[in-house]
Amino acid sequence: MAFEWTILGMKWRPDGGAGRIAAMPNTENAPKYQAPSAFEAMFNRTFGFLAGMGLAPKFIYLLEVRGRKSGKIYRSPVNLMEIGGKRILVAPRGRTQWVRNAEAAGEIVLKRASFRRTFALRAFADADKPPILKEYLDRYASAVKKFFPIPPGSPAESFRPIAATYPVFELVAK
Repeated sequence: MAFEWTILGMKWRPDGGAGRIAAMPNTENAPKYQAPSAFEAMFNRTFGFLAGMGLAPKFIYLLEVRGRKSGKIYRSPVNLMEIGGKRILVAPRGRTQWVRNAEAAGEIVLKRASFRRTFALRAFADADKPPILKEYLDRYASAVKKFFPIPPGSPAESFRPIAATYPVFELVAK
């Protein structure tokens, strides 16, 4: 039987080496894919349409991706971040359908008014996600804080135990 402790809201367990302990993801608080409610789905469709027309804040784009099973084009509004000259997408709801479709297709299209560009995806390693997740939550807290078990303004290190549950991609222009 493995022992574990909860310290400062995080679960810890011995890692099997020289009495050290290692952080464990708190699976009770770790988000799974959170499907939108009927109202949220309707809002996303409407907001996605407005983003595609260029009538939304400048960081919101309409993401288009081919369905992995149907081949049909699916659309979803997304918040695009630019950090250090890199375009970054975070999926705050977890492994959503757009994430699964994008991974299968290997590319997405971002649209906003007359801008339309195809991008390949480069997934971030879990170890590299904490500062990006912190920045994402701090920038877009009013819209996404309900998807994170950590409050805005928390240190980047506090995102380490949950990093694996949030897909994060760098967009590479094709």
